[in-house]
Amino acid sequence: MKILAVNAGSSSLKFTLFEMPAGKQLIGGYFEKIGLDDSFYSIKLNGNKEKIVASVPDHNAAVKILIEELLKNKVIETLDDIDGVGHRLVHGGEKYAESVVITDEVIAEVEKLIPLAPLHNPANLIGVKAFRDALPNTPNIGVFDTAFHQSIPRENYLYAVPYAWYKENGVRKYGFHGTSHKYITKTMQEKLGRENVNLIICHIGSGGSLCAVRDGQSFDTTMGFTPNAGIIMGTRSGDIDYTLIPYIMKEKNITLDQVDNILNKESGLLGISEVASDHRDIEEAMKNGDKQALLANEMYVNRVVSYIARYYVELEGKVDALVFTAGLGENAIGFREEVLKKLACLGITLDLDANNNIAGYKEHQSGIISTKDSSVQVYVIPTNEELMIAQDTVTLINQ
Repeated sequence: MKILAVNAGSSSLKFTLFEMPAGKQLIGGYFEKIGLDDSFYSIKLNGNKEKIVASVPDHNAAVKILIEELLKNKVIETLDDIDGVGHRLVHGGEKYAESVVITDEVIAEVEKLIPLAPLHNPANLIGVKAFRDALPNTPNIGVFDTAFHQSIPRENYLYAVPYAWYKENGVRKYGFHGTSHKYITKTMQEKLGRENVNLIICHIGSGGSLCAVRDGQSFDTTMGFTPNAGIIMGTRSGDIDYTLIPYIMKEKNITLDQVDNILNKESGLLGISEVASDHRDIEEAMKNGDKQALLANEMYVNRVVSYIARYYVELEGKVDALVFTAGLGENAIGFREEVLKKLACLGITLDLDANNNIAGYKEHQSGIISTKDSSVQVYVIPTNEELMIAQDTVTLINQ
């Protein structure tokens, strides 16, 4: 069974074709700058990556080129070989706690949720409509970033604001990165041999979130009404005192939209370090003794540690595993070491050699990095949101 996993942005389209249920990646690609004069795309096949400059005026054109590449590279013989298309949909609100077959009704519901995700939902739907037009007989499946977190209890997802804001306007914690947290949860259930696992998952990349998993379900997470809540990220501020917003608007004579843009795109590691948003660049600056980079890293580590400690308490100390995943979590050896050293008071102890030998550019990309006598076993596991999308797609097609 061949399943196409798709993530459409406003000017981009990322795809991976899987052979299922084996989960073998047959081909992948990424269209960028769709609708712009300098559009291009890349194709990854058999370990080789090729960049192609091409006119891609809209998402329909991207889908057409995508299909041509699948046929040209002989990963499919006809369009009928594509058994399903799974789409990443960012926001499902409270409506969707599971992935769904995309129908006209689902599209209408996702459109209603656009005010909650004004940048992402419209872009995701553009991709859905393009594939429905190109492959009218192929099932399309929607996999929501927010779905996994719909199990969070009310006391954890509500804000202490007028309750009418929740009832009438949908103001609550929704959480994001749910597809990744779900993938890691399923992986740990398989590793530990049981469903009712308790985990603390650290999905740390350019964007980042932690998730407390209780009995195999999301119990709490750091991102909130938007992805800007929680830990410090590459360019996002994470948690702040909201009253600084009207204060800085007056002090700087700037608009609310400008503040929102700064908190999303000019804050986080970039804002503090004044060097870069990518932690790899922060690390290089730290080697040279850059004080702002050192400060940004220390703040970053502290925020992650504080949420791990909080979730440890929320799970009543009954934690089967602490898991690092995503770009930084999988590869930043020094960052993981700093975080775990600050958790020693909880009895969590690091195996330095194991930690030093796990990263994407080393022989081992996953494994346990804690000592045998650690109170909590600590894992590094690469996430695979595209494969999770493909797995959910197969499940719904077979129902």
